[in-house]
Amino acid sequence: MCLQRWSFCNLAVLGEQVNRSWKRYFLRRCHLELKMTKGRAGGYICKSLRGHTGRVVGLVYLQGNSDQLPDLCSSGATVCSASSDGTVRAWNIQNGELLWCSPVQSPLTGIVIDEQREVVITADSTGLIKTWKCQTGQEVASFSTASQHCTLLQYNIKNDWFLSVGTSQGSVSTLAGSALTKKSSIIVCDTFKVNVLIVSPDKKCIMAGTKDNDNISPKVISTESLTSPSEDEDPLCQSVPVTKCQAAVFIHTQPARLAIIHCKESLNNKALTVFDVSIKKAKYKSEIQVQQVESFPLTLDSRASHILLEAKDSNCIVLAADQQLWVYSLKGAVLASFKEHTMPISSISVDRFRVVTASQDLSLRVLTWSNKKGDRMTLESQYHLLGGSHTMSRGFTHVSCDYSSIVASAEGNDGKDVLKAYSFTC
Repeated sequence: MCLQRWSFCNLAVLGEQVNRSWKRYFLRRCHLELKMTKGRAGGYICKSLRGHTGRVVGLVYLQGNSDQLPDLCSSGATVCSASSDGTVRAWNIQNGELLWCSPVQSPLTGIVIDEQREVVITADSTGLIKTWKCQTGQEVASFSTASQHCTLLQYNIKNDWFLSVGTSQGSVSTLAGSALTKKSSIIVCDTFKVNVLIVSPDKKCIMAGTKDNDNISPKVISTESLTSPSEDEDPLCQSVPVTKCQAAVFIHTQPARLAIIHCKESLNNKALTVFDVSIKKAKYKSEIQVQQVESFPLTLDSRASHILLEAKDSNCIVLAADQQLWVYSLKGAVLASFKEHTMPISSISVDRFRVVTASQDLSLRVLTWSNKKGDRMTLESQYHLLGGSHTMSRGFTHVSCDYSSIVASAEGNDGKDVLKAYSFTC
C-alpha cells in the first residue's frame, strides 16, 4: 500500500520490524499529508525566528525531516540563515531556539550547504569564502576571492569535495577539500559577473554564465578540467548556442539534460530550450557535445525580468515570473498555470510532494502534486500561509522546505529580517 501510494517510499528504513510497523507508518504519513494539504489552523505550528539585524540573504536546512525516514516529523529540524548583518545563525524551527551564531564579519552575500550536510559555506561582500561546521558553528576554513559578488556551487565527485565560485570578474574558481585549496580558475564571461552556476546530476560538467550581458553565451565546462586541470591542455569547454540567458536548471532525473530560459531576438520574446550534454572521448582528444532536444516559446509577460526555474522530474518543470506560476512539460505543453499572488513571486521551493511560492505580498502559496488526470502529474493549488502585517514587513524574500516544514524570510520594514517557520505536526 505504501509503495502504491508513494512510488518513492523506502520501507527498508523501517528495519526488521517492517511487517508490524508499516501500518503505523502508513497511517501517520496519510494523517500528516492531509494536514500539509489542507493547511488548517491547528495542523501546524508557526514560529518567528528573530535575531538578525540586517537582511537575510539566504537560508538552508542543516537537518530536515525526510519522506524516506520512519520518523516523519521529528523535533530536530534546523535551518541556517545568512544575513547582511555579517552573521550566520542556526535555529531549531520547532521551538524557535537559536542554536549558534557566528562572529560578526563583513555583510554576507550568499550561503549554501554541502551535499553531506556537514558544513555550511558562506560568502561576504569582500569575497571571503568561509566554511562552518553545521553542528557547532565552528569555522573550518576560509579563502579570499577578492570579489564583491560570489555565486557558490558545492558538489562531490566520488569521495572528493569541491566548491566552484563564480566571481564578479567573470571567472569560476574551484576549491578542494576542507582546507579550501585552490585547484583552478577559468574565465567564463570577462568583466561580467558569473551569476548562473549549476552542476549536472552526473557531476561531469557545470554550466556557468551571466544574466548581465545579452551577447555572451553560457558555457559548459568539464568538472575534470576544474578539479584536475592539466598544464598542457586547455580546459574542456563548450558554449551553449543561446544568448540572453534568464534562468537555467539541470533535470535531476537525467545525467546531463539542461533547460535554459533565454530571449530570442528581443527581451520580449522568451523561449525555453532543452539540451543534452555529453563528453565524447577519442584516443587523443575529448570534446563536449551540446545537442538541442526541444525548444518552445514561453507565454510570459514581456515585462518579467526575474524568472525562477526548477525541475520536478524528467518531463515536468516549474517556472515563476512576476505574479504567475507555470508548470510545463519538456515538450512545451502548459500543464498548469496559477496567478494567486497580488505582488511578484520572489522565491519558489519544489519537491516531490508540493510547490511553495513566496511573494512580496507577504504570503506563501502551497500547491501539491496530484496524479488524478491519468498518469500525468498535475499541480493543485491548496492554501495561503500568511507572514504577518505589512506594517512590520515588506514581503517574503526566500523560502525553503523539508518534508514536514516550511521556512521563509520576511523583509523587515526596520531593516531587520525575520524567519517564519511553519512546522506540520503528526
